[in-house]
Amino acid sequence: MKRILLMGNPNVGKSVVFSRLTGVRAISANYPGTTVEFTQGDMMLGAEKALLIDVPGVYGLEAACKAEEIAVMMLKEADAVINVVDSTNLERNLHLTLHLLEQRLPMVVALNVWDDARHQGIQIDHRKLQELLGVPAVPTVAVTGEGIKELVEHLAAAPTPVHDVMTEEQRWTEVGRIVSEVQTLTHRHHTLGELLSDASVRTETGLPIAAFMLFLAFAGIRMIGEGLIAFIFDPVFDLLWKPMLVRLSASLDPSGFWHELFIGTLVGGEIDFVQSFGLLSTGLYVAVTMVFPYVLAFYLVLSLLEDFGYLPRLAVLLDTLMHRMGLHGWAIIPMLLGLGCNVPGIMATRVLESARERWIAATLVSIAVPCASLQAMMWGILGHHSAWYVAGVYGTLFLVWIVLGWILNAMLKGMSPELILEIPPYRMPSPRAIGFKMWTRIQQYFKEAVPFVLLGVLIVNLLNRVRVFDIVADALGPVVMRLFGLPQEAVLALVLGFLRKDIAVGMLGSLNLEPKQLIISVTVLAMSFPCIATFIVLARELGLLGLAKSMAVMITASLAAGILLNLAL
Repeated sequence: MKRILLMGNPNVGKSVVFSRLTGVRAISANYPGTTVEFTQGDMMLGAEKALLIDVPGVYGLEAACKAEEIAVMMLKEADAVINVVDSTNLERNLHLTLHLLEQRLPMVVALNVWDDARHQGIQIDHRKLQELLGVPAVPTVAVTGEGIKELVEHLAAAPTPVHDVMTEEQRWTEVGRIVSEVQTLTHRHHTLGELLSDASVRTETGLPIAAFMLFLAFAGIRMIGEGLIAFIFDPVFDLLWKPMLVRLSASLDPSGFWHELFIGTLVGGEIDFVQSFGLLSTGLYVAVTMVFPYVLAFYLVLSLLEDFGYLPRLAVLLDTLMHRMGLHGWAIIPMLLGLGCNVPGIMATRVLESARERWIAATLVSIAVPCASLQAMMWGILGHHSAWYVAGVYGTLFLVWIVLGWILNAMLKGMSPELILEIPPYRMPSPRAIGFKMWTRIQQYFKEAVPFVLLGVLIVNLLNRVRVFDIVADALGPVVMRLFGLPQEAVLALVLGFLRKDIAVGMLGSLNLEPKQLIISVTVLAMSFPCIATFIVLARELGLLGLAKSMAVMITASLAAGILLNLAL
């Protein structure tokens, strides 16, 4: 099977081209021996099936960073290359194109976002460009599919270029010569999108825009999540799933092991999806009905912001703040991903350049960034009393995020590099690309999160039967009561947070705690040990020593926050 590499600078629309060529049949993997991720899927090349690999975005092949090192290694195993070029930034993109031509692999150039180039008054003679490069140059608009068919047709018969290796100075000279021959510009006025783009990165206008966008994002997530729960998931569980569980419950001994394992404890003689704690009752209900709708809503909103082009602007806007926390602006992306699930959030810290930055970012995600599962339970438990209580938890976590980042930056030696980031123009998101991202992330949720939810419920049942939690509660109860002002029964939930924080918060809901106690316990849960999936990823990303340091910070910060909240409230 032929191996075809999809290569280009960051933010040129490679992922949209990829989804056009492969559909959503794709898998993500790490390059062997590294933490650099890539996506691959099958595409049809004439009558044959070929493997298409979406290589991480790079600006050249000098191997100046890990992504470029992997790109060079992948080229050694490739049979052909699709070079995706942003038509609105031809000069910058052709630098990589000349690098690729020097590899002497069959190649075709996709002049992507061709429509945006026209709108900006940029005319490119693609036939002349094709003649100068010696390989096909096909205008494409990946979001609509324009030019994709022609791209595949040219790829099937793509020639092998004959280009000598140049020095860097020669390469840029050649880029300038080519651009001067194929590109012409006409005067035009700024569009509304360009005016909005400029306003998004200026502090005086960007901060209000950011506040408004984040308000819309969280309002949308809550509206979509609650709507899915109220009108789809809850009715399905009540009308279809619960009757089956009732019949299963009737066939089992209510006090027996199997009933407690699969159904859980009956509450008032009935199955309670929140409090029964059976694998088929609470386990599936929490994973599918209470959490998944919010995860789905979050990733939908995140994908829209990402493809619209707002996230790079947010990174630029917050760069100064992030530098004071030992990071640079792009670190906001792992933080936003962590709001969906801490696992991909921590994995996304790989985009940061130094081990110091990655450790700070991963630690902050684990401590102060609540995942969508935890947020769903926060709204379910605290929102029932008042939205202000939920806001109190969010406010505390945000304050911890700022203060802890500042402290870690002051304590750890080193510096944060400057932010060098390509800001794409605002574009209408492609439904196809959004669907591709959503499908990939939904699969990740059901593969990585749901099994741990069920595992958490299973372990709770087993440990509860041998009364382990009673022993732990007796040992830690006085400490929790004195430091946090919580009843001894809350110890079980705090300990369970190591397995699944959302289930632990659900347990707090059955304790009839006062609002003050709920705020303290939920905040401490959010900041203390990460769930077991996040714990495993932290160990893999930071190493055992880095994990130990992160855990020490986590315990200290959660204890301090719980004590201060108890005193303040």
